[in-house]
Amino acid sequence: MPVPFLADPLLFSVPSSLGLPLAALAGVLLDRLLGEVPRWHPLVGFGRVANGLEILLNRGADTGRRAKGVIAWMVAVLPWVGLAVWARRTPLSAWLSDVVLLYLALGGRSLAQHAERVARDLGAGDLEAARQHVGWIVSRDTSALDETGVAKACVETTLENGNDAVFGALFWFMLLGGPGAVLFRLANTLDAMWGYKTTRLRYFGWAAARIDDGLNYIPARLTALSYAAFGHTRRALACWRAQAPAWESPNAGPVMAAGAGSLGVALGGVAVYHGQIEERPVLGQGEPARGKDIPRALRLLRRTTFLWLSLYLLGGFACA
Repeated sequence: MPVPFLADPLLFSVPSSLGLPLAALAGVLLDRLLGEVPRWHPLVGFGRVANGLEILLNRGADTGRRAKGVIAWMVAVLPWVGLAVWARRTPLSAWLSDVVLLYLALGGRSLAQHAERVARDLGAGDLEAARQHVGWIVSRDTSALDETGVAKACVETTLENGNDAVFGALFWFMLLGGPGAVLFRLANTLDAMWGYKTTRLRYFGWAAARIDDGLNYIPARLTALSYAAFGHTRRALACWRAQAPAWESPNAGPVMAAGAGSLGVALGGVAVYHGQIEERPVLGQGEPARGKDIPRALRLLRRTTFLWLSLYLLGGFACA
């Protein structure tokens, strides 16, 4: 049965099954057109609150830090999810809040802009600028990377953050609307802040890391499957099956292995994190990634986004 979609004076209504798909389309288009909010982005304020909670609660014996990490996670995330639920009181407020919250949860254009900048630096032969700019989007030490190292780092983070900054948020939005996008994005942000196995965060950040792993489990595998669909499918699936289990992250492994296999490039290998050299398993198959592979990885993200939105809209029309 049709329900009011925008406002009665506009005499515009659509089937209820199309409400969320159209909101998803609008949120993605806003991200594509506007990118991240340049000032006063809510995630910046959220990060400051999270830092304050960590400083306040992450103290005392290791045995109690896990419980404090759970409490900190709940205090940081649940009030905002509740506010997102409260904003959906009417059809109009629900649709508008869903669009805005999904837009704020997405980081697709920002990711593309950073990756394109690195590709331009490499294309111009400016390795120093490429090192600096890729360092803005990865957590490893980039100061001594050669051209291949920069390209591999950029392609890896493009593939992985395609899931974290786009598809994970879309998946939870499709299930729960704006509150789902908020839940995923805030949980993913806390994992990026607290989910390290350092001396300080090993116990306090345990809950943030495990919750993010759980929320990301299905989206990451759907993302990997989508990456495989838009390249060398058989090789992508074989790399996923053989290489992902050796990767430390249970979700980044499938995403990057399938993406690298689809593109026909090799990722992984030695990287420096927090002053420590890590020998990571090789992902994908073929020559090591080069600067020309960065635009190819971005095309993979765009095609996957188109696929997800198309299927979601078709599902909405089918249920109308």
